[in-house]
Amino acid sequence: MRDLFRFLHRIRSTLMFIGLLVLSLILLYNGNEHHRAQAISSSNAVVGTIFSWRKEITDYASLKEVNRKLAEENAMWRNRHISSYSNMEGLFTRIQDTIRQQDYRVITAKVVNSTWHKPKNYLTLDKGTKAGLHSDMGVIGTHGIVGVVSEASAGFASVISVLSPDIKTSVQMRHTLHFGLLYWDTNDPLTSSVIDIAKHARIAIGDTVETRGGDGIFPAGVPVGVVETVKNEPGSNYHDITIRLTEDMTRSGFVYVVEDLRRMERDTLEQANERP
Repeated sequence: MRDLFRFLHRIRSTLMFIGLLVLSLILLYNGNEHHRAQAISSSNAVVGTIFSWRKEITDYASLKEVNRKLAEENAMWRNRHISSYSNMEGLFTRIQDTIRQQDYRVITAKVVNSTWHKPKNYLTLDKGTKAGLHSDMGVIGTHGIVGVVSEASAGFASVISVLSPDIKTSVQMRHTLHFGLLYWDTNDPLTSSVIDIAKHARIAIGDTVETRGGDGIFPAGVPVGVVETVKNEPGSNYHDITIRLTEDMTRSGFVYVVEDLRRMERDTLEQANERP
């Protein structure tokens, strides 16, 4: 509704002019039957136009609210989806029951600012620490990964885009499970590179690349891109792969910020294993 009020404030002069015009026509033609009929016809047309504008404005405001609600409902569905859960068996060995423990929490946010044409690109979200956002949370769009939260204030969050060489995301080939890293060095907002995939892995144009998971940022299986080119440089042990990103980073809208609820537990265990 705030957008509606701002719009009405911008056109307040036009609305005042229309109102005064209608009033002057009523006063001018009040004593003449013929003119009165013309005035009524004209005023009806004006009023009809005004109501038509009001409906368009209301529909526009309602559409934005519907879009937000749909995004929130989608996030709720993702929170309940089987991919965000893991099975814990044997917790009660006597009963032999299976308890579903949620692995990820999803928070809906809107992109309020973004870049895609710079050497290092960032996004700004309209939610921050008050909504539960913090650094190192994955950001997912409608069709694939978007980036990683770098900082958060009370009401906003800054995201390092996948269109930045500052982050490397763990990915894998969907059909072979060979894994490597997503690394943006193409300077093209629609493509990226996948590095560190061993040369013996069979990679073909059209193969799907997805997140590997296990990094505490993204769940496994989130779409990343589709292989466009595969090259093998002499003397290298790895493929030179270029993919087309599934998420169009030149567009902005609602995104889903993902929190790994078991990251701390896993990090603690891995740090303990690294001790001498």
